[in-house]
Amino acid sequence: MEKITSFTIDHIKLQPGLYVSRKDRVGEETVTTFDLRLTNPNEEPVMNTAEVHTIEHLGATYLRNDHQWKDKVLYFGPMGCRTGFYLLLSGDYESKDIVPLVLGCFRFIRDYRGEVPGACARDCGNYLDMNLPMANYWGGKYAALLKNIDETRLVYPD
Repeated sequence: MEKITSFTIDHIKLQPGLYVSRKDRVGEETVTTFDLRLTNPNEEPVMNTAEVHTIEHLGATYLRNDHQWKDKVLYFGPMGCRTGFYLLLSGDYESKDIVPLVLGCFRFIRDYRGEVPGACARDCGNYLDMNLPMANYWGGKYAALLKNIDETRLVYPD
């Protein structure tokens, strides 16, 4: 079997950033998959499931309520390795096109206080596995990176 695209990226060189992971054609439409990499793979500890789950709830809520982008958001969710998230958007985009959107999302996560949207037994299959303070921490860390991001963190390393 062929290696899938995400396994061809050199994770030894990969730094936290915002990358185009792939572009796929679905009928006449392009779907752009973004790699929102929060940790330095194989160097930093990965995120725990509770904060990943909380970021997923907050991020999906923010993105699906953004007036400009909500109709283009197809998916926001964690990577299995717990080093980041995937964001799938309908349309053909580059990383620089969505920096303001993702920055706003992670500032929202950084600053969020209160009940996590969907964090109850009726709405979620594992609602007790949440950690808002750590989600706030990761939101702040990633927002700080995005605030001054440059091309080295917007395009996968060779």
